[in-house]
Amino acid sequence: MTALTVPAGDVRLAGDLVEVPAERAVVVFAHGSGSGRHSPRNRRVAEHLNEQGFGTLLFDLLTPEEEEADARTARLRFDIGLLAGRLEEAIRWLRSTADAPAVGVFGASTGAAAALVAAARLPGDVAAVVSRGGRPDLAGPALAEVRAPTLLIVGGRDVPVIGLNGRALAAMRDTDRHRLVVVPGAGHLFEEPGALDEVGRLSAAWFAEHVQR
Repeated sequence: MTALTVPAGDVRLAGDLVEVPAERAVVVFAHGSGSGRHSPRNRRVAEHLNEQGFGTLLFDLLTPEEEEADARTARLRFDIGLLAGRLEEAIRWLRSTADAPAVGVFGASTGAAAALVAAARLPGDVAAVVSRGGRPDLAGPALAEVRAPTLLIVGGRDVPVIGLNGRALAAMRDTDRHRLVVVPGAGHLFEEPGALDEVGRLSAAWFAEHVQR
């Protein structure tokens, strides 16, 4: 794992990049709801993807000062425009490197909305999207513009979010390219035994099918 800074407009964001030898696909993680690159749940999924041959980039969408402010106000975590813009910058930065890896995006909570907005804006750069316990509904009109195959994963006990994801799926065009999967017995944070492993398995299979490496 390599610690680095990701350029995003006028800020630099801390990140951790895992590159797999001879592997050209990298999955970029978009955190949400006050989380960051140290999220144990996203790191668990990232480790599973690494084991399956994918590189991963986990990075903070907010600066330390912004995180401190957001801890008090919970405002920036719902600023989908800001989060999506920084995610776009990270994807462009990755794609501009000499290796130019294929890119998938994994979004959690409000980060899922940012992932879908970025995918809509960068159709040639985002090959596939996975959302875990996400709020894709917050992507709004951008949902209809998403062309990257998208997998929405929701816990079976997370009833309100199941409904939000179902409505988001209905708002997307070419719905045969996208899929909603409910993990039985799992809550919003997928803390139940085996729940995150199932998220990792589903995500790896989706990226393997849709991301050209």
